Amino acid sequence: MIELPKNRKGEFMKKILILYAAYGGGHYSAAKSIKNYLDKNYNVETSIVDCIEYVNKILNRVTTGAYKEMARKAPNLWGKVYSNSQKGILGHLSSRSNKMMAIKLKHLVQDEKPDLVISTHPFSSQMISYLKRKGKINCKLVTVLTDFAPHEQWLIGFEQTDAFFVSNDNMYKYLCDYGVPKEKVFVTGIPLSEKFFEEFDKNSIFEEFNLDKNKPLILFFGGGEFGLGKDRTVQILDALIHNLTTCQIVAISGRNKKMNESFNELVQKNNVLDRVKILEYTNKVPELMSISTLVVTKPGGLTTSESLASELPILVINPIPGQEEENAEFLEAHNVAVWLKKSDDPNKVIQDLFSNPAKLAEMKNNAKILAKRNSTKDICETIIKLL
Repeated sequence: MIELPKNRKGEFMKKILILYAAYGGGHYSAAKSIKNYLDKNYNVETSIVDCIEYVNKILNRVTTGAYKEMARKAPNLWGKVYSNSQKGILGHLSSRSNKMMAIKLKHLVQDEKPDLVISTHPFSSQMISYLKRKGKINCKLVTVLTDFAPHEQWLIGFEQTDAFFVSNDNMYKYLCDYGVPKEKVFVTGIPLSEKFFEEFDKNSIFEEFNLDKNKPLILFFGGGEFGLGKDRTVQILDALIHNLTTCQIVAISGRNKKMNESFNELVQKNNVLDRVKILEYTNKVPELMSISTLVVTKPGGLTTSESLASELPILVINPIPGQEEENAEFLEAHNVAVWLKKSDDPNKVIQDLFSNPAKLAEMKNNAKILAKRNSTKDICETIIKLL
């Protein structure tokens, strides 16, 4: 007989299994933030697992690799796949394959014996809901949606889900109209790292990155490993350099070597080493956001949530067709972002934005209203109540 872990009072601890899938970084970051908060604040046992990696390592490598390649080299095709996966044959195949994979995931759940499963990806939500419906497992299931626009793949098997956590009121309405009981839907925001709750010494951050505390800072994310639209991204950075001569820029190229080389060539060509810093990677995004005036980024759910939590206006670039374009539409509609589209002249968009201080101030205020700084705390409190 396996003895369950006990707390210091000798009581059996509740077990929570957190599942994600590595299609983009936001699903894992959300899962990790929830785990860290639960471990720090509650007397529960948690474990975190990549559900596709567990089901089949080769499948995980192939499918995540295919997602990255399609997002990088054929984003419009990815947009069609994303849209069509809500209906028709692609939607049927997706849900059907997840049912087949659920049979393997069943062994993990039966071994772990969790009281509750948290899912931050629709695949794991579908697999667990299927196993619950078939009576193969008996645990509570909660789903954390990690974008600003809904997608039907999150809702397959919703009858077996005990709670949904969404980022905004529009998604709340969508889920309720779809048929999810309103008492199961919570507008909490997307989980954030606890670092976004800290009070930073801003002067020391300026010093650490060799920045001028008297100049506005633009934080520029170049697209990371996807390196989406490299030429366009370099063009936008060039426009920022030439149009915002009284500002300084921190440009993060991520792990994309070609992007990093192009950024550095641009800085040297324009002789702006004194006001443009190029970083391959940093684990101090919360610190940099705390001293920034504007974020320039593709609108992934995680970076968007972090920007809003930092009360920053957003200049949206290079959204992947599908969920990121829907995020961009949401952000523009709520006047927290300006979407610099492919057909737009970067120089004109940047000039128009920065010649209108009232517009930037309004965007900043709207970001503060839209932000859910207590998202992780609120999600975890509700989860504990469910236990």
